Amino acid sequence: MNKRKIFNDPVYGFISIPYDIVFDVIEHPYFQRLRRIQQLGLSSLVYPGATHSRFHHSLGAMHLMYKSLEVLKSKGHEITEEESQAAVLAILMHDVGHGPFSHALESILVNIEHEHISMLLMQQLQKEFGKPIELAIQIFTNQYPKKFLYQLVSGQLDMDRLDYLNRDSFYSGVSEGVVGYDRIINMLDVHDDNIVVEEKGIYSIEKFLVARRLMYWQVYLHKTCLVADLMLKNAILRAKKVYQDIGKSTSISENLFFFLTNEITESDFENHLNKFVLLDDTDVIQALKFWMQSDDDILKTLSTAIINRKLFKIEFLEEAKVNEKYLSLKNKYSEDEMQFLVLKGTAQNNAYNLEKDTIHIKFKDDTIKEITDITEQWNIRSLSNPVVKHYIAYPKK
Repeated sequence: MNKRKIFNDPVYGFISIPYDIVFDVIEHPYFQRLRRIQQLGLSSLVYPGATHSRFHHSLGAMHLMYKSLEVLKSKGHEITEEESQAAVLAILMHDVGHGPFSHALESILVNIEHEHISMLLMQQLQKEFGKPIELAIQIFTNQYPKKFLYQLVSGQLDMDRLDYLNRDSFYSGVSEGVVGYDRIINMLDVHDDNIVVEEKGIYSIEKFLVARRLMYWQVYLHKTCLVADLMLKNAILRAKKVYQDIGKSTSISENLFFFLTNEITESDFENHLNKFVLLDDTDVIQALKFWMQSDDDILKTLSTAIINRKLFKIEFLEEAKVNEKYLSLKNKYSEDEMQFLVLKGTAQNNAYNLEKDTIHIKFKDDTIKEITDITEQWNIRSLSNPVVKHYIAYPKK
């Protein structure tokens, strides 16, 4: 069977499958499930075109990873076919552990981060596919000797970020997120086992960091996207409370019912992987439609508002004014309603995290400098400072 298939991707054009085992993993039910999980949660309620899936994103990240490895090989860095295959597999599977609606319900249905679930699923795939997945897990968990391979999977300038900025920009129509991924990849190099960027690519990196900041406030933390995701989160939390006294599933999927009625610990989660991998966005949407007729007014209110896009009013205000508004609403709502219908908190982002993994620029004389020490066009160091916005949201009526 020919496994070197080609995907027609709207962002990059034709994407080729570089290794037979990549085709096998893509064909696996764990990966096919990603077709049914939205990349941007409920952002399509703001940007109608933003209906792309984790499946799209994972294929795109795989494509960029393979291109990056080929560039590094062409510059004389030793990367074996086995290592290249494992790195491609690591980025391909990096999001396989996402639950319904991706980050919107992160740690809500199960209080476990998606990276840990991805690793557990990789371990299951290792039992089927053997050593290539074992090597991919080592890279994914930063246990492999060549650290630069891990940095391409998870770092300040990884293939995950390069793809999601371009892809989310394309599907949302927010052009500020477009970055010169092709130029950035061609400027990559390795120095002392770390990914660096050649001097000629510095302006592309500056644009990348600025684009990341803009995409967070225009898309990922857009106030209407934020309130929709918060409402979905609270609908699930309210459903958990409502279903505590219900002994069996009632018109929602058995697997969703299981996670609503059981608190699963990280140590015990592996025993329930078979239930988790059968969950996707359709389970939650079907449940929300059913809860529109719920006897619980709070659950009914949240579900109806999400399905019919009658979203709560959300305001970004100074912290003191948020607290003042919250106190004034206490006179209008019960304690239960305040907990689930009045949403108060902070949204924050820093486009460049100096504490995690810095970006280094390589000059022609082989000297290496951290990017914030040499930038000219923008003050990149300022992008490392978190921007914090306080919000409060509540029903319009």
